[in-house]
Amino acid sequence: MPVQIFLASTLYGAATLAAGIDAGSFPPAGRRILLTSNHAVAAEVAPGLADVPGFAALRTRFDEVLDWNHVIEPLHPSTWAPRTEDVPLWERRLRSLWGLGDERVELVVESLQVPPAQTLCRLFPGAAVDVYADGLMSYGPTRFRLDPQLGMRVRRVLHLDLVPGLEPLLLTEFGVRAELVPAESFAKVLAELADLAAPAGLAAPSAPCAPAAPAGPASAPALLLGQYLSALDLMTPAEEEELHVEMVRGARALGHRELLFKPHPSAPAAYSRRAEAEAARLGVRLTVVDSPVLAEVLYLRLRPALVVGCFSTGLLTAATLYGLPVARTGTDAVLARLAPYPNSNRVPLAVVDALLPDLADAGAVRAWSPPDRARVQEELTGLLTAVGFTMQPQILASRRPAAEAYLARHLTPRTWRYFTRRRLTSLGLPGGIPAQLSFLSRSPAVRRAVRRLRRALS
Repeated sequence: MPVQIFLASTLYGAATLAAGIDAGSFPPAGRRILLTSNHAVAAEVAPGLADVPGFAALRTRFDEVLDWNHVIEPLHPSTWAPRTEDVPLWERRLRSLWGLGDERVELVVESLQVPPAQTLCRLFPGAAVDVYADGLMSYGPTRFRLDPQLGMRVRRVLHLDLVPGLEPLLLTEFGVRAELVPAESFAKVLAELADLAAPAGLAAPSAPCAPAAPAGPASAPALLLGQYLSALDLMTPAEEEELHVEMVRGARALGHRELLFKPHPSAPAAYSRRAEAEAARLGVRLTVVDSPVLAEVLYLRLRPALVVGCFSTGLLTAATLYGLPVARTGTDAVLARLAPYPNSNRVPLAVVDALLPDLADAGAVRAWSPPDRARVQEELTGLLTAVGFTMQPQILASRRPAAEAYLARHLTPRTWRYFTRRRLTSLGLPGGIPAQLSFLSRSPAVRRAVRRLRRALS
């Protein structure tokens, strides 16, 4: 039997792997090694995955836990890759260091397009590869064109059914099949985490697999999810603080008086201060969760009356796995300024924006329910195919007819936010400027006339 090496950098990803093991998604192995990787900028002082509360519950699925940062220090996992001529030397060193001998190795990694996942796959060139999805990005296309020698080694993409009926685009250019990690197994793993990782004072979790009954504003708090978007250059720190303030205002407008704010683990403590001040001004109580627990632990313990975020994966786990009311805010602003166009956040943004109600629309928030598979396949599959093709037209060249058909029929004021006219024009797609008129956008005279008209109208 082979040695299976699982690479993980987050507790959510490790929980996905544990759920897959519990569900029998991986064949029997002689050894199972969990290789942890810390991607923090200052990884030397930031807590690693093995130090996160609740990790002990996942540790039992693996025969051994190893630290990738320790192997390559002082180099950083997110940037280091070996020189081609050094690969055989590194493989021999790792086999000796980890006691692998000549045993067959299988790799299970996330984010295959970048280090450390791609680095590990290069260091074991004969190993079969499985890819697992840590969030919503698997619904989008592969971020970069992969070497076929690597892409053809991938057997499957394992993912949670966060949007029932929606198939991932990731690695489809290599014919890689998608395989679901059962939601029941994932929920049971999260229940184990909830027993060990919950902040003090929270109630014991409810039954792990049962959807939450809708709760009224007075019976449970509203949970606000931070994402640290400024670190991704998706907005400025001041704009992100204002986003948190809007979450507080929106939840208060819906009648919630008890609020819980869960900041991103890497975000500075100052990012919650304006939200706390706004809550005090509005007469609501805001509690900041300063323990690095998964949002899903809070779902189990608190059964929030509402979960609010921008485009966090946690919004979909709340809605799909736990049946909790959810609302989004800020997605339109991020979509409007997202650059470059192939930015991999475009697909998670589009999924959340298209499926979830706007926090500012009280009627939509109260009336919303998770879409069924038929609606997802009818409305979202075509949209995501078109968005994915416009992001990576060379990688997803075979999807062009489907993208053209969607854009020809469904470009409306609502769906335009997911595309730009410049991108559609450059790809010769419906909605772009016809080729014979494309010179107008480059004409200095036309530009001057437009500016004069704008000044006159203002």
